[in-house]
Amino acid sequence: MNIFLTLAYLFFIGSILGWGLELLWRNLTLGKEKWINPGFCTGPYLPIYGFGLCVLYLLASLEQYQWIENPFWNKAALFLAMAVGMTLIEYLAGLFCLKFLKVRLWDYSNLWGNVQGIICPAFSAAWAVLGALYYFLIHPHILNGLDWLSRNLAFSFFIGVFFGVFAVDVGHSIHLTTKLKTFAEEHRVVLSLEELKAQIRAAHLKNRKKYHFFTPFPSQYPLSAHLKGILDELEQRRKGSGR
Repeated sequence: MNIFLTLAYLFFIGSILGWGLELLWRNLTLGKEKWINPGFCTGPYLPIYGFGLCVLYLLASLEQYQWIENPFWNKAALFLAMAVGMTLIEYLAGLFCLKFLKVRLWDYSNLWGNVQGIICPAFSAAWAVLGALYYFLIHPHILNGLDWLSRNLAFSFFIGVFFGVFAVDVGHSIHLTTKLKTFAEEHRVVLSLEELKAQIRAAHLKNRKKYHFFTPFPSQYPLSAHLKGILDELEQRRKGSGR
């Protein structure tokens, strides 16, 4: 099968499944009272997981070359490479959002060994475990899925629709983050997108208004009002820490 179509298929699957995984992790494991749509896109997909699945697939495909003769160490090196690859994707994506867009999508600042709050050893280890789970439980099924796709190319139409909707969504999200970037640069702060969504949700609940899970923007208040609320919270934290 054409490698471009293969990676497009994997990006589609990874983005959607990754969104579901992130949703459960953030809202159940982290003890959130209400569900918040993760990521900066409106739809149920996270591009970082789409790229991650493509990387895992490409790395798993390299095993056939047997870089290390011992099968055990060959697999160990493969899982290590998967962890490094996923950590690198996470770091580059987080650094881009943090330095260029002035927006923080996740924060590991309270975890040991973190680098700029973007990556940390604990999550790198988690990526290694997920890489192993992918290799043993998912990769064989993906290969079967790709074989099915090669015999049912009409399904590529749905992938095309996905990328069409995805492109529009990304354009809309970039327009929003441009506003956030302008505000953040004016006030010399870095905004947490999750905190902003939580602030909007709290405002809706306080005024007994319906909160839209997929479209928290716009709300009944101007975006600047919610951003001011975030600044007030940051100021209170600084005072609380004695800085």
